Amino acid sequence: MARYAAVDIGSNSVRMMAADVSGGKTQILAQDREVTRLGESVFREGVISKVALDFLCATLARMSAAYSRLDIPAVRAVATSAVRDAGNQDEFIVRVNKALGSNVEIISGPEEARLIHLGVETQWPRPDERTLIIDVGGGSAELIVSHNGELVDAVSKPLGAVRLTQVFLENDPPKSEELHRLHRYIDEKLLDFYREHGNQPFDRVIATSATAAAIVCGVNEVPRAKRDAADRLRASTSQIQELYEKLSSVTVANRRKIAGIGPRRAEIVVAGSAVFLRALELFGHRSLYYCTAGVRDGIIADLARQGAGQEITHLSQEQTAVVKGMAKRYGVAPKHAEVVARLGRRLFDLLRPLHQLPPSAGKILEAAAYLHDVGHFVSATGHHKHSAYLVANSDMPGFTGKERLAIAALCRFHRKSMPQTRHSHFQMLDNELKRVVLNLIPLLRIADSLDRGHEQKVIDITGVAKNGSVTLQLQTEEDSGLELWAAAAAAEIFQQVYSKPLRIERTKMDGSKPARVAKL
Repeated sequence: MARYAAVDIGSNSVRMMAADVSGGKTQILAQDREVTRLGESVFREGVISKVALDFLCATLARMSAAYSRLDIPAVRAVATSAVRDAGNQDEFIVRVNKALGSNVEIISGPEEARLIHLGVETQWPRPDERTLIIDVGGGSAELIVSHNGELVDAVSKPLGAVRLTQVFLENDPPKSEELHRLHRYIDEKLLDFYREHGNQPFDRVIATSATAAAIVCGVNEVPRAKRDAADRLRASTSQIQELYEKLSSVTVANRRKIAGIGPRRAEIVVAGSAVFLRALELFGHRSLYYCTAGVRDGIIADLARQGAGQEITHLSQEQTAVVKGMAKRYGVAPKHAEVVARLGRRLFDLLRPLHQLPPSAGKILEAAAYLHDVGHFVSATGHHKHSAYLVANSDMPGFTGKERLAIAALCRFHRKSMPQTRHSHFQMLDNELKRVVLNLIPLLRIADSLDRGHEQKVIDITGVAKNGSVTLQLQTEEDSGLELWAAAAAAEIFQQVYSKPLRIERTKMDGSKPARVAKL
């Protein structure tokens, strides 16, 4: 039995879900939703208002109390579009962390899209389809191309229902010129995505989010109280066009009388439904299907896949794909990256009694092993600094912001100097991550040195800590003098960090005695 909790702090509402995942099935233990409208003040004034933040924190405290009673070992809380744009992010983080009793993460648009895709694919797998998934939130819209269950491409556009209402629709009902400007803006933001993916037809369009639920419920006359019953229901483009014309021609009070349209949703549904309609018309698709899954479902599925709360030290399959993709994009020698990652994992496991780091630190080491040389793409001179910059400023779906910064710092210090007060990549980490990075630096340097010639000569490592020193034995197929020489320099850093001498021996594949010894 594995239990997880997800908190999705959106621009319009906050959602919480706690679930038990076992045997491939997800059982919801608790869920809650509250409209907070964080985006209203952000899109108008650039900051989250005190009133909105106070209400959000009270709501989060209630939600945290609900899932805390359920013996939940792993929680992930994320904030999306409005908070990405807010000028008072620091205040938001401090207050929300306190309300939740855990850390909130401000995620990028691509990460938001990845979670939505994962949630949809987990809840409604379609292995033989090419699908366009559209999620219209309060601050942004995510457009996702999925093929055979795999995410092909995803973009995040500033087309959220709250944002568009705030910017374009001042009157109630909206004036025709306001709707015209709205449509023109939506088309402009969708055009690049259409040019890239509109040449191949989609088998299905899936719509997620509360606005999508309101549209499908409105078309099919499903009462708002039974919105979950609309899961996988269809609405044709012509039906959505008819509903949109009705919604945009009446006042908020009259919109609230339409089946499926909630009292608060009625305030922003015109802008939100315009995005879905314009996308369907642009791609020439006849209908869409509603799916109840969203970011929170993706978080639960992601935590389950990673085995969160369990002792997981290696990258997940998805995380491995991300770092390998980055390494390939920046021209890293693939065989070298693979062997450094393999040796790094081995060192992490062998030396766990010594470093005593949390299991998750192993993933940071492995990711840095794949990415430590990406800086060569910029320049061979000071490439470690360029590697740190590229990693710190890249979207890395599947990794938290803190993990990405720790990976960047580890890349920065895989060679040359150790962390000092002048090094911003290290100083921006919290104390625990500083400890993690400091203890991983010698391991990455040793792993990198053991493939100094990029010839994959080291097959395996065994090791033992005894009598106040550490001995590593390298199993090799051929002479590895260059690797031993490089490892001797890394051994100096090992002793500096761990206050223990390191002895490195080489044994041949037949198990004969060490041919050479590097010792500090």
